[in-house]
Amino acid sequence: MFPGTEAQEETLMMELSRLVQEQVQGSSWWELRGKDCAILGLAFVALAPGFLLLRSSSLLLFSLGLLLLGVSHAAITVKGAHLSSHSSLTRSPLLNRIWAVFFIEVCGAFSADAGVQAHIKMHHAHTNVLGLGDSSTWKVPGLSRSLYLFIAPLAVPVITPLVALAQLKHQPLLSSLRTLLMVSLGLWSHFWILVHVSEFGSTLSALGCMFVTRNFFSLPYIHVNIFQHIGLSMFSPEQRPKRIYQMSHGVLNLPRNLLLDWTFGHSLISCHIEHHLFPKLSDNMCLKVKPIVSRFLALKSLPYQQDSYLSRLRLFFDQYQELMVLAPPITELVGIQ
Repeated sequence: MFPGTEAQEETLMMELSRLVQEQVQGSSWWELRGKDCAILGLAFVALAPGFLLLRSSSLLLFSLGLLLLGVSHAAITVKGAHLSSHSSLTRSPLLNRIWAVFFIEVCGAFSADAGVQAHIKMHHAHTNVLGLGDSSTWKVPGLSRSLYLFIAPLAVPVITPLVALAQLKHQPLLSSLRTLLMVSLGLWSHFWILVHVSEFGSTLSALGCMFVTRNFFSLPYIHVNIFQHIGLSMFSPEQRPKRIYQMSHGVLNLPRNLLLDWTFGHSLISCHIEHHLFPKLSDNMCLKVKPIVSRFLALKSLPYQQDSYLSRLRLFFDQYQELMVLAPPITELVGIQ
């Protein structure tokens, strides 16, 4: 039981927001946005040697090229798309919008409008609310646990543009045409570079390389999506706790991981709680305010949930039926509804 009135909850959130805002106001541009922009810049720089290394007859150099392209593609399409969709890359709404279309549609082969609707307007607005923001997009009850966790994610590069096409019927005509043009431009450009710069001799080999490099992080991408919410407190659309209780009970942080920190960003890995409480903060700022948030929640006797990647993987493998096939039970947080 967690007693608390609406006024008390608002006071808690205002108090935490004030502490976080003090950190934000005392931070430099490099801390606010520069570091994350630099990481994305390095990802783009790494594309050139990656494509050139694919021309090598050396297996080692060729593999290094694949690795560079796989890591860069993940950083651009996950970290870049996530930050721009949250308007965290620049102070300009227009520039954030342009970057979101570029990262999500041109580089990620998905609809920017559909992505923002699903992530910002549904997942963040209704975190862990069943049927709204409960990561239900990635549930496939007909699959076994092994297929779902280890095989199905490898189809993400193929499924993503197909889902984007299916979403076009729900969008205005001009938005649909833009998405179709940008996705086509991104896929064609990737293929053209592999043929004319990396010197792939056949269409099949170029398409195969596209599939491999776009698939490097498909497994952790799906895993992270479900690990940090499903299996935690779930709420009904009619009854949900106030924001600070909802996020502290329904969001989990994973440990820091050098590769995933680089490709996905801190806000999707070790600072997911901070991200859900303050979604407009950049990855680096989420990391900077992490000690403040963890101390505050502990002081107010609220949970600050953390677990390891392998521990969550074991949990989902052992309890796949309960967590991913059947609907998780609704949590009743008495006194804070």
